[in-house]
Amino acid sequence: MGARDDEYDYLFKVVLIGDSGVGKSNLLSRFTRNEFNLESKSTIGVEFATRSIQVDGKTIKAQIWDTAGQERYRAITSAYYRGAVGALLVYDIAKHLTYENVERWLKELRDHADNNIVIMLVGNKSDLRHLRAVPTDEARAFAEKNNLSFIETSALDSTNVEEAFKNILTEIYRIVSQKQIADRSAHDESPGNNVVDISVPPTTDGQKSSKLQCCQNL
Repeated sequence: MGARDDEYDYLFKVVLIGDSGVGKSNLLSRFTRNEFNLESKSTIGVEFATRSIQVDGKTIKAQIWDTAGQERYRAITSAYYRGAVGALLVYDIAKHLTYENVERWLKELRDHADNNIVIMLVGNKSDLRHLRAVPTDEARAFAEKNNLSFIETSALDSTNVEEAFKNILTEIYRIVSQKQIADRSAHDESPGNNVVDISVPPTTDGQKSSKLQCCQNL
């Protein structure tokens, strides 16, 4: 039996970015609702959905934001990078231009997002292998060069969608939990110092949930 939606140990904001039409909305709906819409229209502004997973016995709630890919909305969406601890940078393996634009999206992400954001490069629509325009090895080399993780997915047939989101959420969790341990260690050595990066507010049932401070004021 899964945890209730309001019961979680960590809340992580993750953004989906990339050109319009690469399948960001369908990746979101496949992961959060196990749905795929062939007639999916372009996202206007921003949408988000949530889903919780278990990592090391902890409940991780992902709040996943789908930012619009069209140029005319970029001034709106830049504010939504704020507070994000993870990003899936998506391109379409059958459209080389969407891959060429990854570099620009990566620059925008690094200009607007936190320096420590975890980024995964995602080649979507792997079901269109007969129309492939972006070699896997080329994209993997780009990811390695830019310190990104890399995966190819298909929102249509579900290939690697779970893995993509779970991998990035697990990586974020490992970084945050290691930082908590380091902060607690520093706190123990310096009585009176407060841990500033992680807050532990009481929930309504009297238990406590650890949440990234950056992700609470969404």
